[in-house]
Formats: sequence, structure tokens, C-alpha cells
Amino acid sequence: MSSLEERDGGVVAAPGSSSAGMGVGAVGAAVEAVAGVAAMQEEVGIRREGPEPDPDEPPKKRARLPEGESGKLEERLYSVLCCTVCLDLPKASVYQCTNGHLMCAGCFIHLLADSRLKEEQATCPNCRCEISKNLCCRNLAVEKAVSELPTECTFCLKQFPRSSLERHQKEECQDRVTQCKYKRIGCPWQGPFHELPAHESECSHPTKTGTELMGILGEMDQNHRRDMQLYNSIFSLLCYEKIGFTEVQFRPYRTDDFITRLYYETPRFTVLNQTWVLKARVNDSERNPNLSCKRTLSFQLILKSKVNSALECSFLLLKGPYDDVRIKPVIHHHSFCNDANETDYVPLPISDSVECNKLLAAKNINLRLFIFQVQK
Repeated sequence: MSSLEERDGGVVAAPGSSSAGMGVGAVGAAVEAVAGVAAMQEEVGIRREGPEPDPDEPPKKRARLPEGESGKLEERLYSVLCCTVCLDLPKASVYQCTNGHLMCAGCFIHLLADSRLKEEQATCPNCRCEISKNLCCRNLAVEKAVSELPTECTFCLKQFPRSSLERHQKEECQDRVTQCKYKRIGCPWQGPFHELPAHESECSHPTKTGTELMGILGEMDQNHRRDMQLYNSIFSLLCYEKIGFTEVQFRPYRTDDFITRLYYETPRFTVLNQTWVLKARVNDSERNPNLSCKRTLSFQLILKSKVNSALECSFLLLKGPYDDVRIKPVIHHHSFCNDANETDYVPLPISDSVECNKLLAAKNINLRLFIFQVQK
């Protein structure tokens, strides 16, 4: 008699069999395994049948990897090499504190500028050690490592090393946004680079009449005249008999108010046989400029000497010989006398708040002042 009998289509061990216990356990385990595989297949099928991601949906934030999961090498390096302030990979210079914590150039300069506005010592956000331009140094190894990490082109969505991404997006990418070569005569078209030849072959602007183009050329001439007016003014001032210039150094000071405010002042200097002083303030003496994202500097020129008659002068500030701040020259005019020896505060023509933070983060602000005396 066989030790196994078939009952209702199942396999059951005979009562007298010595392997009855082991057979039941093996069969149970097999049934559980098959049920588990079926459940996994069903779950995978449900996931596959779910809605596909929308290609136009903006990219999601980078998910933090759970502890114990390795992930891709790029993702692991991202968390190691990112800035401790903005948590993003640095795009240019990388600075480190004395304990090795990394900061991108923008955040590093912003921390130093904030400390100057609040009259506090700047500290590392991680370890709270003191940071300054003298205590911190650049980490060239991290800069080179970050430049080799892959990143996605915003136009074609392909991966490129960060060091070559800018050249690819400006010169090589076929999907980069470009404009028609007839933009100068009013064509508003812009689109992907690979569609540019087809558009230019069909563009209607080259066939416009001279009368239709006169309005567009008039706007261009107006912008050109504004630029030429500045250059011609500078050239005219260079023809004056009395011209003086000097390097000025703005030093930080604090007001005597209950809530002190930061301002800058230069030591007295002599130009055109007269004694002068320059003063500057942040955000027009706003109460808490450190809480504002937009930061500006304005300055005034003060005549300290006594004069017998009115002194007609034109003046402008430019960047110093060793600074990298971008300043667009603007010419100011004022008639100095004993009763009106101060100009109004005028904005320092820097391009944006980033340039302002560069000046605030420095120990002193070094600029060059030109004064032209108008002959009567």
C-alpha cells in the first residue's frame, strides 16, 4: 500500500507514514511561498497599471535616501559636497571653515554681510566656529569634483558634466532657446535652435517696407543715444582744466541710536585743493537691512573746506583698481558753497544685491572718486 493517498485532488500523507509531519510542513511552506509570489505579482501589476508621470510636470525635490541604502554615487556625493547653507551644489568657488564645512561663494559672502549689518562675528552654520576671509580658504578639490558631477540640460534633458554644461547650453544644444536674426528689425520669434532655419526662411520681416521699419529703428536709436550721451559726457569732462581723482576707503561705523545702524565714512582727503569726505549708508538707513533680501548702497559727497564762491563740480565713483565689483558709472552734478556743502544721497550704481553683499562682506570698501571742476 502506498504511503500517499489522493483525496479531493490533494496530496496527503498516510497515517502510518513516518514522514507525515515533515510532508505537511513542506507543503505549508510551499503554499505560503506561492501565495507570496502571487501577491507580489499582483502588486507589481497594480503599480504598472497606475497613471504614467506627466512629462510636463515640474521635477520633484530630491528625496533623502534612507539610512542603509547606498543609492547612486552621484546622489551620495550630492549630500557630501553640497553647501551647508543652501544645501545645493556650489556653482563657482567653494569655501570651508576651519573644521572643513563647505559653503558656496554666494552663501559665504551673504553670511559675512549679515554679520557686518548685525555687528556680530560671522560663524559657520554647522559648528559655530568663527569665519572670515582670513580664517576660511577655498577647497579646490571639492570645486573640481563638483565640476565633474553630471547635471541635466534644461533644454534637451540630457546629462552632462557641470564643467561643460554652460558651453553645451550656449553653443551646442539643438533645443536651446534662440531668437530670429531679424530681431533687430522687430521679429518677436523665439524657439528651439533646430527650428531656426525653417523660421528664418519664412520670416516676413525682411520684406517689410522702410516706413514699417522706421518705428522699430526709432526705439533702437533712442537707446543708442542714451548710451552715447554718457560717453560724450565723460569725454567732455576729461577736457576740463581742473580734474582730480583719488582712491577712497569707506570704513564701517555705527550710529549712537538705541538701535545702532551701520554706515560708512571715508577719512578726509584732498582733491582740487579742497578737503572732502564721503559717507554711505545701507538701504537708505532702513531699520533692519539684514532682514531684507534686496540691498543697496547710497553715498553723498561733503565739502569740508570753506570756499569764497560757489564751486560747480561733477563727480562719479568707479570701482577701485583691485576690486571685482561691477559699477556702472553715473555722473552727478552739484554746486558747493558754505551753506550747501553736502550733496543728497545718491545710489551707488551697482548691478544687484549680490554685488552689494560683496562690498558689505569686505573689511573696507575701496573705490575711486573723480571730481571735475566746472569753469565759469
